[in-house]
Amino acid sequence: MITDLLREHAPVVLGVLARRCGSFDDAEDAVQEALLAAHLHWPADGVPDNPRGWLLQTASRKLIDAVRGEQSRRRREELVSRMDQPADAYPADDTLTVLAMCCHPDLAPSSQVALTLRAAGGLTTAEIAAAFLVPEATMAQRISRAKQKLRGRPFGPATNPASLRQVLYLIFNEGYAVSSGQTLHRVELSAEAIRLARKIRHTDPESGALLALMLLTDARRPARTSVDGDLIPLEEQDRTLWNRNLIFEGTAILDAVAGTGTVGEYQLQAAIAALHCRAPTFETTDWPQIAALYGLLARVTGNPVVELNRAVAVAMVDGPAAGLALLDDLGDRLAGNHRLDAVRAHLHERAGDPQSAARLYAAAAARTSSLPERRYLTMRAARIR
Repeated sequence: MITDLLREHAPVVLGVLARRCGSFDDAEDAVQEALLAAHLHWPADGVPDNPRGWLLQTASRKLIDAVRGEQSRRRREELVSRMDQPADAYPADDTLTVLAMCCHPDLAPSSQVALTLRAAGGLTTAEIAAAFLVPEATMAQRISRAKQKLRGRPFGPATNPASLRQVLYLIFNEGYAVSSGQTLHRVELSAEAIRLARKIRHTDPESGALLALMLLTDARRPARTSVDGDLIPLEEQDRTLWNRNLIFEGTAILDAVAGTGTVGEYQLQAAIAALHCRAPTFETTDWPQIAALYGLLARVTGNPVVELNRAVAVAMVDGPAAGLALLDDLGDRLAGNHRLDAVRAHLHERAGDPQSAARLYAAAAARTSSLPERRYLTMRAARIR
């Protein structure tokens, strides 16, 4: 409970403090010290009646102490006078300001993700490092460099919501389909991405669609793995395990944003996810509609992974040969990507060519860094042989 409260209030406190002092780096350090103090005192003393006010007051004192040791008396008095404003004088949407700064275009995508999880998500450096399988010192250095790069940047509303959505989607994808390691999911990452996506859902239709996409995708997570952690493909999943509450919420959000603006990539992806969730069985899925939506999505994004998914949908409508024909132009754009070999293997298996399928499954298994995916692909190759 305490951890959830801290994650809820920390981004708002950081936004308020950063506005007051004008330094993201100094404000973030002060907030981290306040969070540590809360972890030390709240379990014994109880959660204060106004947790946000407590955190803001504590972080403000930490920041003033830091300034006291470095700057002149005049600067300190000016800062203290700004600190006298009550916490309630600032709107709760400072979280959006923090998210916007974390996704600043001057930062590399990896730094945007790390800083978002640290400053807006409340994850520790150790937790973020573990999620992305890098040493804690490496992640700490990445976060430190990102904060230094933001020094002196003005605080204000998000100027590029597309970057913000992209970062949250990257975080969600890494949690839903881990790119490397022994597990298929990192639930804490996908859950954090969903929590933060809720903060921006009302900013524009595409942000609402992003949340819908996350909910509809995450709804299928309970059926994606066996009790042993092995991957289960969509056509073999037990759909009674899908989370109907998330499906209901996701489709309701998608319906609410449909027709309210230009249709973007997240609305198209969410529409595809909704068609999967609404189908009672794999065989009754509206594959023609999914193939058509992937065609639109490919034109909007130019993303080769979208073309890969489109080939699977087209194969379900027009046969595996039609799907394989769409893959011919993706070799250069997805060179070295195990998913291209995996899809080719699947379509060759459906086309009755087990020898090619087994070879391609084995090639895909050798290229993936995800152990659950490697086990699944190796098993497919062995079963065909």
